[in-house]
Amino acid sequence: MLRAVIVVMVLLLTLCGEATAAPPEKTPEKKAGVALVLALDGSASITTGDLEFQLQGHAAAFRDPAVADALASAGTRVTLAAYSGPNSLRVLIPWTALDKPEDAGRFADRIDALPRGFQGDSTAIGSAILEAAKLFDHGGKAARQVIDLVSNGFSNSGIDPADARDRVTKRGIIVNGLAILDEFPWLEEYFDESVIGGPGSFVKSAMDKDSFVAALRQKLILEMVALPDHMPNQSAATP
Repeated sequence: MLRAVIVVMVLLLTLCGEATAAPPEKTPEKKAGVALVLALDGSASITTGDLEFQLQGHAAAFRDPAVADALASAGTRVTLAAYSGPNSLRVLIPWTALDKPEDAGRFADRIDALPRGFQGDSTAIGSAILEAAKLFDHGGKAARQVIDLVSNGFSNSGIDPADARDRVTKRGIIVNGLAILDEFPWLEEYFDESVIGGPGSFVKSAMDKDSFVAALRQKLILEMVALPDHMPNQSAATP
């Protein structure tokens, strides 16, 4: 009888110990530092060759070792899209994690493999900003959320870009720009006044493929390594 009582007490103590034991630790998921929407201009003002050099320029920038290191260090999530008229934003490459430098090279390979022939109409920059902001709700959660918008023209349809910009920056989203100056030499000033917004937002400009890659490379590195509080609004043209 005494032996049975001892066995029962041992079982009870064992069960109590298991109940109070700390649960096993879970390995925390790596949190994205920056979520980046790359919005390319696919409007009618962009010729097939111009869209191609945007795609080639992005692939070249992502293959740059300094860019790849910066993206990986920031724990970047990136998606590539193209826009033209209102409500036309189309995702070309969905959200992709760039946690290692070699991930950027693989992203560049995916850009090279994209089907061509995107045919646009008007240029709705405001609409593109609003639609790009919605993408953050579907895989783009991060400490910093940035829209990178490229265009060689001004908005000529849809919501006013400044109104769209003001809406998304209230959500803490940063809008940066890259202006292609092949048609409108004043486009950089237009971006500065009506498109970009948020802490440390800036616009860069380019005239051709070489300067486009250089400007995009500089812009991507700035977005990854510079803290918003230390990045005053700036207009940084690339000659």
